Amino acid sequence: MLTTDRVAFRECLPDGGRLIGMDVGTKTIGLALCDDRWSIASPAHTISRGKFTKDKIAIAAFIAEQQVKGIVIGLPLNLDGTGSPRSQSSRAFAQNLLDLGLPILLWDERWSTQAVTRTLLEADASRARREVLVDKLAASYILQGAIDGLVAGL
Repeated sequence: MLTTDRVAFRECLPDGGRLIGMDVGTKTIGLALCDDRWSIASPAHTISRGKFTKDKIAIAAFIAEQQVKGIVIGLPLNLDGTGSPRSQSSRAFAQNLLDLGLPILLWDERWSTQAVTRTLLEADASRARREVLVDKLAASYILQGAIDGLVAGL
């Protein structure tokens, strides 16, 4: 299942379970994890993009190792909420992960990278340090927003 509907996604996982969050960029994929009760997201690591097959193998191994039950992928929308070439790329990436057999939620990621970058600048992180951290922190920011939305109203 691939959806933007948080209620439908939540219904696929009535008992919760660990989720993986992804910030899919052109050069890297930031990964984050949350606990099985969906309370807090934490940055995990970053995968350097290569051939999709290689990236998918790395993602599948991480999912198996962490016993992940669902996937949240950041969906980069325009400021007015419409799709863009980058959002189409994220949708295609998600579509190609469907055969992993896990439900996938596309989550609006507008402002995630900017929010994380601003936080790192306020922490006086060097440019090199920001480059290392920004993608997995953005994935964590996306995943936290999603789990907050998933537990709202429960």
